[in-house]
Amino acid sequence: MNIVLDILLLLITIIYSCLESLVKIFIPKRRKSVAGEIVLITGAGHGIGRLTAYEFAKQQSRLVLWDINKRGVEQTAAECRKLGAIVHAFVVDCSNREEIYSSVNQVKKEVGDVTIVVNNAGAIYPADLLSTKDEEIAKTFEVNILGHFWIIKALLPSMMKRNHGHIVTVASVCGHSVIPYIIPYCSSKFAAVGLHRALTAELQALGKTGIKTSCLCPIFVNTGFTKNPSSRLWRVLETDEVVRSLIDGILTNKKMIFVPSYINISLILE
Repeated sequence: MNIVLDILLLLITIIYSCLESLVKIFIPKRRKSVAGEIVLITGAGHGIGRLTAYEFAKQQSRLVLWDINKRGVEQTAAECRKLGAIVHAFVVDCSNREEIYSSVNQVKKEVGDVTIVVNNAGAIYPADLLSTKDEEIAKTFEVNILGHFWIIKALLPSMMKRNHGHIVTVASVCGHSVIPYIIPYCSSKFAAVGLHRALTAELQALGKTGIKTSCLCPIFVNTGFTKNPSSRLWRVLETDEVVRSLIDGILTNKKMIFVPSYINISLILE
């Protein structure tokens, strides 16, 4: 009996998802304006963070860029200024709680209250579990999930006061389905997805519906984190493709952004 109910639920979910996608083709969601919004992007010195900064610069947002790499974040800032954006670049270690709190206070004094945050900074150490060093496991969690907590705790009060803002969590399909040889990374991304879902529910319970949340979950992306990334299950994405989906999801207040979108169906089938 349970198997029959599971199959019926699966069919209903698939039919609903297909109909929803079909409707969205003809009735696209309204896109909001982010012009003038103060946008904080972590890990902005390369990859997804850098291209996301470029896109927000085109949207006439005011940018606050964080990265542990001084040269990288300054290069991103310079390109964003060429696009006409007002940019403030900071060297910040997103694994360091006190540095995060201190940097947020500095941003508030020099720039103002952040209204959109893209928690993008990440760490990954590909290896089997027994070959992964203890400090690498700790660093993975400090950057990929604990840093999110400290940043959100520092920025959320001003968002709640105005009931306005957008919190973006850059996670991964590895936050929904496991892959061997990156156990700490998968575990941290499961935590990131959990944070996004729990925070979304809590904001709704508190009546803070003006604060939007989005979670980006792409498959493997060629960002330079790992050399020659490959997968027998999915193709490797280019960064610009992922960022296009991310920006579209933010501007339409989409809660879960899968790239490519059909990954959602494969996860339901799993």
